[in-house]
Amino acid sequence: MLDVNSWPWWVVLGYVVIDLSVRAFAIIVVPRNRRPTAAMAWLLAIFFIPVLGILLFLLIGNPKLPRLRRRKQEQINRYIADTASALHLGSLRPDPPEWFPPLVTMSQAMGALPLSGDNGAHLISDYQTSLDAMAEAIRGAQEYVHVEFYILQADASTDNFFRAMEEASARGVPVRVLLDYWANRWKPKYRETVRRLESMGADWHLMLPVQPLRGRIQRPDLRNHRKLLVIDGVVGFLGSQNITDSSYNLPKNIRLGLHWVDLMVRVDGPVVASLNAVFLSDWYAETDSVPEGIDITRTETGAGDLDCQIVPSGPGFEVENNLRLFLGLLYAAQDRIMIVSPYFVPDEALLAAVTSAVDRGVQVELFVSEQGDQAMVYHAQRSYYEALLRAGIRIWLYPKPYILHTKSLTIDDQVAVIGSSNMDMRSFGLNMEVSMLVRGEEFVDEMRVVEDDYRSLSRELTLEEWMQQPLRSTVLDNLARLTSALQ
Repeated sequence: MLDVNSWPWWVVLGYVVIDLSVRAFAIIVVPRNRRPTAAMAWLLAIFFIPVLGILLFLLIGNPKLPRLRRRKQEQINRYIADTASALHLGSLRPDPPEWFPPLVTMSQAMGALPLSGDNGAHLISDYQTSLDAMAEAIRGAQEYVHVEFYILQADASTDNFFRAMEEASARGVPVRVLLDYWANRWKPKYRETVRRLESMGADWHLMLPVQPLRGRIQRPDLRNHRKLLVIDGVVGFLGSQNITDSSYNLPKNIRLGLHWVDLMVRVDGPVVASLNAVFLSDWYAETDSVPEGIDITRTETGAGDLDCQIVPSGPGFEVENNLRLFLGLLYAAQDRIMIVSPYFVPDEALLAAVTSAVDRGVQVELFVSEQGDQAMVYHAQRSYYEALLRAGIRIWLYPKPYILHTKSLTIDDQVAVIGSSNMDMRSFGLNMEVSMLVRGEEFVDEMRVVEDDYRSLSRELTLEEWMQQPLRSTVLDNLARLTSALQ
């Protein structure tokens, strides 16, 4: 053990000066433009474990993109705004709720695409059926195929999807592919996937790569978590599902028998142009170019009359678009709120919104997984169960060995949100996400069928059961809750 008393006075003085300077600097720098909870968590880390805390803050303390990337994102945001002004929006449904138009206006002001009408949208809840439906749509491509997924793996389950891309490319249809760097680079099937993309002639790129030798440096835990597919600007898909086997091909998942349960939506109509604009903006972010010959303003009437709005979000935007959309919807609800989220780690505003909804007499139900796949997030989520149950929120636990990965929110009987965004700090501040706001009773009815199916397979968690949790679980949950704010 070091004997501080044996140190020369000038060493002790220097240590004290440096220590106080670091703490003072942290107090000035850390809280700036940061949530109070996040700032407090970082300050505690720096004060109690100074060396590690400072290193972590320097590494992941800035939730923003690099300066050059932010400038590019500003160009992208202007592109989205310019695109929005030229889009044919179709005919909107009459008599919206009084709160709905201002919510749409708010989202568009933050970076969303405009609300469009005359759209068709249908859910696909079976994992393999979704993969095959996307493959079938790709086989009908005549002009281009735009593929953007957080995880993209060539395996037995996705073979039909990859064969469809190969067939399209062989016909001379451009196939453009984006996949997240960290989610794929050192994961199973990566080499096989790259070989297959190369052999088919696809134009593919990694999103948010951290490659210092190539001048690509950014916060290493930023992710492009979007999942979308656009064919010819006519048909699109988005939701929570990645292009991979439902086990994600990970040895641990296979050993435990884990399988992911997801939900995708097939869309047609003017909203597909909005979805395509998100893809093209990400393509530009990674390639510094925009594909030629694509008329983003060309739209076609869809098979339904749903009103839809595409809401991109992520660290490239000034505010947390997805969080504000969720908050607006939660406070607008009059009768019923149904939340499906694999990672539900609310901040103070979101927690207040869901609990105060119960106080207004709104029925609130939350669907989560009984078993988690990410320990820190799983335990952080569990730390909120007591408060949610005491507030009167019903919590349904989807049974293991399945991971309920769907991300959806339904409000009353006419509005829903579906997409890639979880309800946690990562999805609000660090991930690039895409969500779709939908107004239309027929679409919500489809969502209700899926929710009823989830409920029939789940068991309800009661407050009495939860209060029997062992002390060690409570300690783990609370520690994970503290670390969830470090962003």
